[in-house]
Amino acid sequence: MSKSVRGFKWLVGGIVGVSMLGACGAPADVDTASEQVDAQATGEVAVSLSVTKASLSAREDVAVTVTYTNISSQPVQLLKFYVADGRLKEGLFEVTRNGEPVEYIGPQFKRAAPGPQDYITLAPGESVSGSAPVSGFYDLSETGSYTIRFAARSLDQQSAVITKAAQLDSNLVNLWIEGRDSGQPELQAQGMVTGQSLSYSGACTSSEQSAISTAVTNAKTYSNNASTYLNGISSGTTRYTTWFGAYTSARLTTARNHYTNIKNAFANAAIVVDCSCSDSSYAYVYPASPYKIYVCNAFWSAPATGTDSKAGTLVHEMSHFTVVAGTDDHAYGQSAAKSLASSNPTNALDNADNHEYFAENTPSLP
Repeated sequence: MSKSVRGFKWLVGGIVGVSMLGACGAPADVDTASEQVDAQATGEVAVSLSVTKASLSAREDVAVTVTYTNISSQPVQLLKFYVADGRLKEGLFEVTRNGEPVEYIGPQFKRAAPGPQDYITLAPGESVSGSAPVSGFYDLSETGSYTIRFAARSLDQQSAVITKAAQLDSNLVNLWIEGRDSGQPELQAQGMVTGQSLSYSGACTSSEQSAISTAVTNAKTYSNNASTYLNGISSGTTRYTTWFGAYTSARLTTARNHYTNIKNAFANAAIVVDCSCSDSSYAYVYPASPYKIYVCNAFWSAPATGTDSKAGTLVHEMSHFTVVAGTDDHAYGQSAAKSLASSNPTNALDNADNHEYFAENTPSLP
């Protein structure tokens, strides 16, 4: 197998539950709440989860240790933002409470298509472990029995399209968790105001504030123009089909609604832009917490307008907010976004980069 950069292939681990002691109430604490079990290897990297306690009060942080092991005879490469390192940069887990899915409330990033610097290499037999927080990133507001398993989506390096494996990717851990607040009160939703307002946090410099102000103005123009364009068509134009795929009236209505909401948010929302991020990505938001946008390193080197611009980045991030368009990240980059539109128009209408590139319209399409 080549040592070239590529996406994940995972081992499907056996399911191991935590012993739930007692007939009612919280289970007793145990020294180790999960263990790795023997399983047939169906991929190149085995993933196992463990926790130190099976019962956590509302005052205790919930975290999971994730161990990745190269079980193949060749080196394998893993995307850094899927590897736990004490922070959570993606939704790495599927979490349920009393059998029902729990919402991921953590950050969603705009990233460039990954390069060699975005991977780590594991030699044959080598393992790497890291801790990943769960509290503050998943909705743990209600007391109950929770299950957690690793289920990160993989990124195809050739197309930069993110896919979800049909099979889940680790053992299962069971926890009793007492309900608690989000743990991030500063991220509570902000209200709408009459007339657009813009403020800054995270020690933005005067030059950064100037660049952000220009970006917001340009993003407002982009979203206004995109909304006007969509309201003026009744079939699949080149621009529409390039970014959103085969035309149907229902899909066009969805696109119109998304840009109406994006336009209105830029016109009327109390937008806060935070400059504290030092990540290599462009920006991120917490979708359930409008209208705060965290801009990161790649944002500052992006052009003011055009492909992957500052203005386009803000359109991308605005589309993520649940109250705006609630988009996800299925593909990164223009090439991948075009491929997604052709192969899966539904996901293209749910992809933030497709919304950005439609608005930037570079190169210009009729």
